[in-house]
Amino acid sequence: MKKKLFKIPVYIYFIVVTALIIFLFPREGKFRYSFTEGRPWQYGLLTAPFDFPIYKTDAEIKSEQDTVINNFQPYFQLSEEIAAKQKERFDADFKNHSLPGNDLEYKRYLDRILKEIYEQGIVSVRDHQFLSDNRSNGCMVFRNNVAEPRLVSEIFTIKSAYSYLLENCPAYLSVDVLRMLNLNDYLHDNMKYDEATSEKVKQDMLQKISPSNGMIQAGEKIVDRGEIVDANTYNILRSLKLIYEKQAGTVYRQVGLLSGTFILIGGLMACFFFYFYYLRKNIYKNRKDIVFALFMVTLFTVLTEICITYGYFSVYIIPYTIIPIVVRTFFDSRTGQMTHLVVILICALMIPLAFEFILLQYIVCLVAIYALKDLTQRSELIKCAISIFIAYILVYAGLMLFQEGDFAKLDWNMLLYFGINFLFVMFTYPFIYIFEKVFGYISNVTLVELSDINMPVLQQLSETCPGTFQHSLQVSMLGTAAAAKVDANPQLIRTGALYHDLGKMLNPGYFVENKIEGINPHENLTLEQSARIITNHVPDGVKIAEKHNIPKAIVKFIKTHHGAGKAKFFYNSFKNKYPDAPINEEAFTYSGINPDTKETAILMMADSVEAASRSLADYTEESIHKLVDRIIDTQIADGLLNDAPLTFKNITAIKHVFVERLLSVYHSRISYPELR
Repeated sequence: MKKKLFKIPVYIYFIVVTALIIFLFPREGKFRYSFTEGRPWQYGLLTAPFDFPIYKTDAEIKSEQDTVINNFQPYFQLSEEIAAKQKERFDADFKNHSLPGNDLEYKRYLDRILKEIYEQGIVSVRDHQFLSDNRSNGCMVFRNNVAEPRLVSEIFTIKSAYSYLLENCPAYLSVDVLRMLNLNDYLHDNMKYDEATSEKVKQDMLQKISPSNGMIQAGEKIVDRGEIVDANTYNILRSLKLIYEKQAGTVYRQVGLLSGTFILIGGLMACFFFYFYYLRKNIYKNRKDIVFALFMVTLFTVLTEICITYGYFSVYIIPYTIIPIVVRTFFDSRTGQMTHLVVILICALMIPLAFEFILLQYIVCLVAIYALKDLTQRSELIKCAISIFIAYILVYAGLMLFQEGDFAKLDWNMLLYFGINFLFVMFTYPFIYIFEKVFGYISNVTLVELSDINMPVLQQLSETCPGTFQHSLQVSMLGTAAAAKVDANPQLIRTGALYHDLGKMLNPGYFVENKIEGINPHENLTLEQSARIITNHVPDGVKIAEKHNIPKAIVKFIKTHHGAGKAKFFYNSFKNKYPDAPINEEAFTYSGINPDTKETAILMMADSVEAASRSLADYTEESIHKLVDRIIDTQIADGLLNDAPLTFKNITAIKHVFVERLLSVYHSRISYPELR
C-alpha cells in the first residue's frame, strides 16, 4: 500500500491538498476593508456603491426592545358570565336572610357595589402577582371584544374586593351585618390573563421596530483616506459590510466566491509546486519530502481556518515561525522561507488586517531564519524564540506608530498573544522529534547526540574493535573537511562515519586494523570464505544499527560505504592465483547499495582512502596524491559513484582536501636531541 501511495504523481498530492484547503475555507464573502472606530481610514476615497440603509447597532435595537417590553401592557379577558352567575347566587341567598333594619337598603347597596367591583375586574392572586412582577402600571381588558385600558390599581383580588365592599359601606348600614352575609362567597375572579394575545401583540410591537436609522444614497461619500472613523462613519461602514456579507449568501455570489478562492489558492499552490519542480529537484523526487512540506502547509492553514471561523483564540497565538524553523532543520532556509510564505499568503485571505498580518509574519520569519544558524543545542532555540518575541513586539509597535502616531493606541493584549506564541515556539523540539519518527528524518540535534562517543554502541565498538574505532574517527575527520568544500552536511558525515563499520564487531580479528600481531585468522580459510566474512560486515552492521534504533539516515551510510563493489584484496588475489578458473562474483561482492547523496559518496571515498593510506611505505605529498587519485578514480571506473550528485569539480576539491588532511596526519616530525 505504501509503495502504491508513493507511485502517485506529485501533482496529485498538491491537487488533493488544494481541494482540502478550499473545502475548509470560510464560505462567507470577505469585506475588502478593515476598519476600527477611532482610527484613521487606511484606504482611498470610499463612496456608496448602491443605496443602503444605516442599520442600528445591536445596543440601539436592544434599548428600543427593552423600552417596548417595559411599556407593554398585558391583555386580560373579562367574563360577563361569571359576574351574572354570582349575582344570581347572591339574589337567591339574600331572600333567606332576615336582616335588622331595612333589607331593601342593604340589597340596593350590595347590588351596586358588586356590579362596580365586577366591572373593574377581579383577578386571581397569581395574575395579580404577575402584574406586580412585570411592574406594569396598567393592562388592556377585553370586554365585549373591545380592549380597554385599565390601571392595575383599579383591579381587585377577592381579598381587596371584600375589603373595598366593607370600607365603602354607607353610614346608615352596619358593617357587622354585612359580615354576617359571607359576601366573599359571591366574589370570584372574572379576569384571566390572555397569554396568547399578549405575546402576539408584544411580538407585533417588537417587529415594528425599524432596524435602520436613515439611508445612504448611491455615490454618496462615506469616508476618505486619513479621516478618523468616528461613531457615525463606523456605523455606516458596518452597515455596508453587513449588506455585503448578506449578498454573499446568494447562489450567484457563492459561485463567484468559490471561483475566486480556487484561483487564488490554486495559484499559490501551483507556485509552490513549481518551486520544487524547478528549484528543488531532490525534494520533488522524494514523495516523503513532498508529503511533509504539504503537511506543514495544511496544518497551519487549518489552524487559521478554525481560529477565524470559531474565534476560539487570536490568530497571533499561532506559531507560524515553527514552519521555517522545522523545514530548515530538515531541508534548507530557502525552502523554509517559501513554505512559510505560501502559508501566510493563504491565511491572509481569511484575516481582516491582511497587510499588517503579512508584513508582521514575514519579517519575523526572516528573523527566525537568521537567528537560528544551526539547531544543534537547546540554547540556540531559546535565543531564536527570544529574537522572534522581540521582533513581534518591535514590528507591531512600528506598524501602530506608523498608522496612529500615538503610543496610547497600542493594544497591550497583543503582548500577551506574542508571549503565548513564544511558549509555543519553545515546543519546536518535540515537533522535530515527532517528524523524525514519522518521516524518517534526522536533524542536527539528533546527529550531535549520536556522535557522542559515550553512546553505548560506540563504546562497545571502541572496546571490541579499537583499530576500527580509530579508523572511523579518521574517516570522520576526512569526510567532514571534504563536506565543507562541496556544500554537503558535515555533521551528517561525521556521525555516519562513526557508525559505518559497526558490523566489524561480530568478527573483529578478521579485519587488519584489529589483527593481533602474529595471528592471521584468514590462513585456514579459502579466499571465498575470507571475502564472505569481510563483505558480511555490511549486513551485520545494518542489523546492529537497527537493534540499537539508529536512524535510517545513518544506517544508509553502513549500506553504502562499500556500495556494490568488490572486496578487492581477495578478489584480485583469486584472479591472480587462478587466472583461468571461473570466479563466483557474488562471493566477492558487497551486498550494499551505491551512494546516491553527496554525504554517502564522500564517506565511501574517505573510507577507502583512509584505509589504503595505512599501507603506504613513504608518506610524501607525491605518494599520498597518487594514492588518493588511484582509489577515487578506481571507484569512478567501477561505477560506484554513478548515482552520486557530484561534479568533476567537486571530486577534484575532495581529492585536494584528502591530500591536505593526510599530509597533516602523516607529516614528518622533528627529531629531539638526546641529553648527553
